[in-house]
Amino acid sequence: MSDVCRECREDLDHCHGTLVHHASFFVECTDDCATPDGLHSFAVDCDAVGCTCAVTFVASAVS
Repeated sequence: MSDVCRECREDLDHCHGTLVHHASFFVECTDDCATPDGLHSFAVDCDAVGCTCAVTFVASAVS
């Protein structure tokens, strides 16, 4: 068994970082990468990493 991921072994374009989705539909990666969004294996909503933009976004939509 290898400690290299399958995508690395097969020389496929991918990222080991996590894609963070914000309420404004902005996305960012935890790694400094230029990989397209669809090639990330992991994704989370921004509140999972302590961002409060979703709360601000909802509050401004209600006002």
